[in-house]
Amino acid sequence: MNNRSLPDPGLGVYGISVAADLVGMAPQTLRLYEDRGLLDPARTAGGTRRYSQDDLDRLRRISELLGDGLNLAGVAAVLGLESDNARLRAENRRIRTGRRTRRRADERPGDHPPRTTSS
Repeated sequence: MNNRSLPDPGLGVYGISVAADLVGMAPQTLRLYEDRGLLDPARTAGGTRRYSQDDLDRLRRISELLGDGLNLAGVAAVLGLESDNARLRAENRRIRTGRRTRRRADERPGDHPPRTTSS
């Protein structure tokens, strides 16, 4: 059995030709998407593009949106909204987790909220 772990999904490991083959696109298309700001692959010290698994997933999403009839400007808008949504959801989870943690710290065993009496 192989004990090697998978690379970090954000780590650029694929050259442009391999990445293009993996997603079924031409290398020129990947360059176009980069020029349009839809993609930002890592670069080696020599300037060679290196695509990550996250980049490949993004390319597949771009292809899906184009297939749904969006143009590149529409694709950029959707990707931006999806990114904002993911960021806000993560922030919301962090805030909710912090509130639960503070509530638990405030509720000590034996402590009860003050009772109110009605007159």
